[in-house]
Amino acid sequence: VQMRLNEGAKGSRLKVLHMDLPVQTERRLEVLGMLEGTVISVVNRKKRGAMIIKIRGTRFAIGEQITKNIEVEPV
Repeated sequence: VQMRLNEGAKGSRLKVLHMDLPVQTERRLEVLGMLEGTVISVVNRKKRGAMIIKIRGTRFAIGEQITKNIEVEPV
């Protein structure tokens, strides 16, 4: 079941399928460990669409402009 990262529920584990982002943003996320195939956890959801996610033990806050362009599937 494919969906966008910003649709992920708090506490869910999701696998990154595809990122449709500007090259610079995509490279930055890759450096942080968010590659296609990576499993991430949704730690929290903020108002205005921002999310706190956990990638390989590290927490990151990501804005809605980024999360709505990342395709994921539940693990």
